[in-house]
This record gives sequence, structure tokens and C-alpha cells, in this order.
Amino acid sequence: MGVSFWLLAKPPVGGVVAGTASFGRPGVHIVSVVRRIEIWPSQRPRAESWKPYDIGNSAAGMSDSKIHPMSPETAIAVSHKAAELEKALRRVIRGNDEVVRLALVSIFARGHLLIEGVPGVGKTTLGQALARAIDCTFQRVQFTSDMLPSDVLGISVYSAMEQVFEFKRGPVFTNVLLADEINRTTPKTQSALLEAMNEGQVTVDAHSYELPQPFLVIATQNPVEHHGTYPLPESQLDRFLMRVRMGYPDATAERVILRSEAGAAHLQELHPVLTAADVLEMQEAVKRIRVDESLVTYALEIVRRTRGSEYLSLGVSPRGAQALYRAAQAMAFLDGRSFCTPEDFKPLAVPVFAHRVVVNGQYASTMKKSEQADQVLREIVENVAVPV
Repeated sequence: MGVSFWLLAKPPVGGVVAGTASFGRPGVHIVSVVRRIEIWPSQRPRAESWKPYDIGNSAAGMSDSKIHPMSPETAIAVSHKAAELEKALRRVIRGNDEVVRLALVSIFARGHLLIEGVPGVGKTTLGQALARAIDCTFQRVQFTSDMLPSDVLGISVYSAMEQVFEFKRGPVFTNVLLADEINRTTPKTQSALLEAMNEGQVTVDAHSYELPQPFLVIATQNPVEHHGTYPLPESQLDRFLMRVRMGYPDATAERVILRSEAGAAHLQELHPVLTAADVLEMQEAVKRIRVDESLVTYALEIVRRTRGSEYLSLGVSPRGAQALYRAAQAMAFLDGRSFCTPEDFKPLAVPVFAHRVVVNGQYASTMKKSEQADQVLREIVENVAVPV
């Protein structure tokens, strides 16, 4: 039989979250501190709400929100809202239009985005701008080598008044989570995000907690060649829908940024374009985008060739094939179409597959190791016949 207790439905807001527990003689306390998390003032809870949670049943208390299906005509109409969202983001992020488009593809395809690039090119600004434009909750975690999984997921703190352990939710309980420099922390902490990214829930102390929807992880990482990095394992890389590289802006865009006409200086001026409910509705609309059987054959042929390539020791998994399928549907949706074309699949093959494959030592190239997989995949894609 489960035991019920009262659980704080929303996490505390502000700088440092701490809990105290009293054991033994008075005045002896154990304090558990969770790292600083950022949240915008406009998103602070109006009032603390309480609800019972049955710790004997991990499924108790989970909400199951149903999204009403949309007709193809309605889906095309809704895609115009997505175009407004993309336009708003491009006013803040200059010179990286492709990265902005791929970030929207990730969220509408119910995926997660891994951005690689040198510091200072706007990776964090992109995550903040996306959360502001969607009008949903946003939290940022700066990963360091001394972080623990509880710093991300949350921690159980003993309540002397209730004489039970209460779960204090970590920064992962949000709509948009920016995992900044994720390859600066240890594999133990990196793996804490696996369940959250794949199943939309977190399990702590044998109890599961559902994450708010929509849920998007935007992880940034420095190039592997930099010092002090822990490369993400293949099992976690496979959870990201795609990996993109955010490079330096061109001369014109950088001039605009210098004159404070774009970038982080204009985040406060970015007004919400969509709501979280709109995003959930669009995610359902993306599922209804039609994909011809010839395009499925085209995608599977690319996948098959990655598995048989002499230059790759690890090919694309079935999860990777599903990711390309969903990403192509989202790309067609952003273009205002109710059907996919080859141009939705071909440009996405490299950002969706490059981080899922491993190049073996037989491939001789003067390029950086992180760019070799891109080159092998481009050669494979160019040699596969495009359906007409």
C-alpha cells in the first residue's frame, strides 16, 4: 500500500536551493545545496501549490494531456505561426540562419539539439531566445567537472516536520533546458539526462516524475580538441536528434552585432510568438505530414550504406533512421507543406547522422576528427540516387 504525503508541485525559485534535516541533538543540521539555476522573473510562480503524491505508485500524479488531431489544412495554417517564430529568432541570432532553422526542426520533431562551437558565438543566446519566443519555462545549467547527477535532476531532502523525505526538483523540470558545455562534466553526470531525453521523465529513489511538455534539451559543447573535455559516449549522442556546428558570423552580421542591433542585447525585446500549447499542437501536426514510400526507401538506403561503409566502424541505428524521418516531416512543416520532398531529407542527413557514426582508422584525411564523419556522410549521400 502506498503512503501519501504533500509534495511541493513547483520547485523553489531563485539562486540557491537548500534543504535542512535534523538528526539527533538540536542544532545539528544536514544541508543539501543544489547549484544556482536561472529563471526569468516573468516565470516565477504566483503562489506555491500543493498536491498529494503517492510514493507507493510511481505513476500517480502524472498528467496525461491529450492533443486534438488537426486536419492538413489547419496544419498548413499553423505553420505560418512557426514562420513568425523563425523570423523573431533571426532578429536576435544573426549570421546563423541554418542553426536557427535546425533548432526549430528539433523542437517540432520532439527531439533535442546538440550545438558545437567555440565560446562566444551565441549558443547560449539561441537557447534563451527560443524559450522567450515560445513563452515557456527556461533553465540553464553550467556543467563543470565537480557536478553530480542530483544537481541536474533534484534531490530528496528530509523534512523534520513531516518526518519524510521530500523531493526537491532540479533544473531539468522545465520546458527548455540549456545544458551549457555538457562535455565539461563527468560521464556520470552526463548520463543523468538519458531518461529525461528519451522518455520525458525522471526517476529518483525508485519514483518517477513526469517532465513538463514540450521538453527540449539544447546542449552546447566545446570542440573535442579543447582541454578539459569529456567526450559524450555514443549512447548519449544517439539521444540527440541532430548536432550542428555554430561558427563565426559573416562580416555583415558581425557588424550588426557590434552595433547592438542583434544578439543578447535584444533578448529583453523579444516577445512571445507561441505558447507551449501551440508547440504541442504543432508537434501533432508534424506527425501528419505525408511521406511517400519512395522517400522512405531513399532514407533507408542511406542508413544501409553507413552500416556497410569501409570507413565507418559504427553505422546509423534504427533510432537514427526514425530521427531523420521526423526531422524531414518538421522541415516540410516549416516550409508550409503537408508532404515531404527529397529536399527535406537530403540536407538533414549530415546533421542527423554525423554524431551517430564512428569513423575508423582506414579513413585518411587531413581534417579534424570531428569533421571526418561529415565528409564520409556527404560522400554516401551524394552516391545515393534521389527519388523523382
